[in-house]
Amino acid sequence: MSPGPLQVAGLVLARDLRLAYRRRGQLVQPLAFFAIVTTLFPLSITPELSQLRQVAPGVLWVAALLSSLLALEFLFRDDAHDGTLEQYAICGRSLTWLLFAKTAAHWLLTGAPLALMAPLAALALGVPPRALPGIIASVALGSVVLSLLGAISAALTLGVRRSGVLLSLLTLPLAVPVLIFGARATELAVEGASIRAPMYLLGALAVLGVTLAPLAAAAAVRISLE
Repeated sequence: MSPGPLQVAGLVLARDLRLAYRRRGQLVQPLAFFAIVTTLFPLSITPELSQLRQVAPGVLWVAALLSSLLALEFLFRDDAHDGTLEQYAICGRSLTWLLFAKTAAHWLLTGAPLALMAPLAALALGVPPRALPGIIASVALGSVVLSLLGAISAALTLGVRRSGVLLSLLTLPLAVPVLIFGARATELAVEGASIRAPMYLLGALAVLGVTLAPLAAAAAVRISLE
């Protein structure tokens, strides 16, 4: 019996994770950028914790957004160069599921580590410890949406040389709602208020992204391979 779509997607996910751990430099780069931005920012303004606490939501989310963009260029590029994407397209399996698995691998390698690193950066910006669970949850959910949006942009720029700038220009406007809702959730968490409303909105964006982004990415990859 041939494996089902979920099993094939699981195999692709495991493959991408193994390949990523062989290129540890690509894994460390977004995390290092996030740490550098959040560490250097307080040096440019007053070190008073009250003011740092006010700008912390914006700093955390802008840094997380820019960090996630660093790894998007490699999402499909290597597989396109060695012919793996072409094999995915003609293998008779659902290309949508295969690209969804690759997007999930991207989130596990970038979004999840950023969510785990965000509390350390938040503490450095004077955020009270009670806000850390809300920050972790908002960054984790928001980074899911960022990975899905990035998958569409990466697929659209697959055939473009030096596509990093174009990839950023396509992704950043689409990521504005994520930035707004995520920063608002972080702000409410810092204030000790309920973060349900912005988290519901981020969840709605994540559901919409999971539903539509793999389909759009698969269509863009097919066009790029023709």
